[in-house]
Amino acid sequence: MSPTSPKAFPVSWDQFHRDCRALAWRLASAGPFEAIVCITRGGLVPAAIVARELDLRLIESVCIASYHDYKNQGDLQVLKDIAPSIKAVGDGKGKGVLVIDDLTDTGKTAKIVRDMLPNAHFAAVYAKPAGRPLIDTFVTEVSQDTWIYFPWDMGLAYQAPIREGSAG
Repeated sequence: MSPTSPKAFPVSWDQFHRDCRALAWRLASAGPFEAIVCITRGGLVPAAIVARELDLRLIESVCIASYHDYKNQGDLQVLKDIAPSIKAVGDGKGKGVLVIDDLTDTGKTAKIVRDMLPNAHFAAVYAKPAGRPLIDTFVTEVSQDTWIYFPWDMGLAYQAPIREGSAG
């Protein structure tokens, strides 16, 4: 889905913070967790909020590039693997590890990380139907043809009414 989609879902910083706290509420009873692995870059902000809310201090990242032009998801590249110290937590396959991302879209990124940590608990703030089966916990599901505008990608600008932007 590209950012030219008529189904735009802009998310403010306040809304994103509330949604991340809602995710933390749902995750509080799903643990216990010993560590968080955030999928960068989108998972950095929600991981920080969830780590604070769940009082987790061991935070690691896995760096996977999927949107190379901010419009279309391309070939996935693992730029940085998960640290061996995280892979050693629990059963060595992710038990006790919480994996966080901002969004699961197609599920391709989640699948790569799930192959690395098959027993981890996967959470995303937002989920689309194609990626939903790979996530254990999420806050809001949006349609596959919706483009989410995250607060770090936006500036203040006029938004056309939905009716003006729709065909028909």
